[in-house]
Amino acid sequence: MLCYDVYIVYDRAKNKFYNEECIEGCKKYIKDDSVDLIITDPPYGIGGDTLHKHYNRNEQFVIDGYVEVPKAKYADFSAQWIKEAARILRPGGSMYIVSGYTNLIDVLNAVRQTSLREINHIIWKYNFGVHTTQKFVSSHYHLLFLEKPGGQRTFNTYARYGQSEKHDEGGSLNYQDREDVWIINREYKPGEIKNKNELPKELLIKLLQYSSNEGDTVCDLFLGSFSTAKMAIGLNRYAIGFEMNPKGFAYQVKQVQNAIPGTLLPSLRKPVGGAPKNYGKSWTEDDISLCQQHFQKAYNTLQNKKKAIERVASEMGRGYFSILNLLDHNDGSISDHFVQRKLIS
Repeated sequence: MLCYDVYIVYDRAKNKFYNEECIEGCKKYIKDDSVDLIITDPPYGIGGDTLHKHYNRNEQFVIDGYVEVPKAKYADFSAQWIKEAARILRPGGSMYIVSGYTNLIDVLNAVRQTSLREINHIIWKYNFGVHTTQKFVSSHYHLLFLEKPGGQRTFNTYARYGQSEKHDEGGSLNYQDREDVWIINREYKPGEIKNKNELPKELLIKLLQYSSNEGDTVCDLFLGSFSTAKMAIGLNRYAIGFEMNPKGFAYQVKQVQNAIPGTLLPSLRKPVGGAPKNYGKSWTEDDISLCQQHFQKAYNTLQNKKKAIERVASEMGRGYFSILNLLDHNDGSISDHFVQRKLIS
């Protein structure tokens, strides 16, 4: 692996960036169990230095020096950096890996060589693809959501939408936002200096909101455009990371110093209603009995299972699926059993 001189950006805010490859860099500079969240977009091993030929893209404003990983070395490369990522994550810490499909198997195999556990396999659909004539157009990336076992994982379920917020068709905005297929457009920057590949701000902010809190340490092992770092600092998190390209590093490290901690927080959408009153609270035997009584009473009145559960959720300060799971779990599908019994009688 190539290695360049190390640069550290203003340490006064615990934000540190290194012009060095990440595998050896992690070993030298980052302690075990010290990072709360990793968001990273590694090289895809598909000739990224020539992608403009496939995308019909003008490279005039793209920073030169992109470092690609040869296909023959991709499996070993993935195993090495993911091993380091697993080491530096705290127990309960989360990681998101962006990957194309070509070498996804190498990434998955590397993950399975560690203790990391897959939470979700998200599909990110973007707004353009590689031009093809003899096959379907590829216009998505894979986003692996992983955790390091052994601690409490941060997942802010109601950070973006409250429990009761509905979209125009009447469905839950919270549910919709947390489905595992995301349609988020890439950002176009005509005439602006940019890196070879940049993740959209909307995508990064969503990941940071759900999987980190203010004051957390967020790491990007392949900084590229420093977008993860810029968004993390803007949301009042600390950012660390690595970038091999000396030209890209020199340019972006100046840009990231303009990021003022917390400046993005006022622009975030405020959830309406937030989390249910008793969200996360353990169920007692009395709670379970009361929930069943409330459901039977609500169903007698409404004659509709979904509406009955919604009423009980509101009455008990719990989430819809918390009520549904409890009713189904406690008597082999007690809610369906009760509905069927009512219909028969």
